[in-house]
Amino acid sequence: MDKLIAYCGLNCAECPAYIATQANDMEALERVAAEWRKLFNAPGITAEGLICDGCLTTPGGRVAGYCNICEIRACAIGRGVASCAYCTDYGCAKLEGFLAHAPNARENLEQLRLT
Repeated sequence: MDKLIAYCGLNCAECPAYIATQANDMEALERVAAEWRKLFNAPGITAEGLICDGCLTTPGGRVAGYCNICEIRACAIGRGVASCAYCTDYGCAKLEGFLAHAPNARENLEQLRLT
């Protein structure tokens, strides 16, 4: 599977919401929603709210739940960078706080910085 690296470094292509959306599989989205409601203690998560074409979709495109309000995504879009890896403030407190819990995202960003 190809990588689809979000602004923050997560690989959208590995996200179960993205995978189910691309397969047009509402049953899978229902299962993801049920799992995430428990995992994140967020009873308001719905399958419809998880429909997603990836973080890098155009503003106003189909982006799942939290990604719609993600401060890192909003910052990158506002700065006009393709990824946090290319930002002049790479390593800012907002990004570092997130990356502390997402080592794979850090690895993806570091790989982008090398290219």
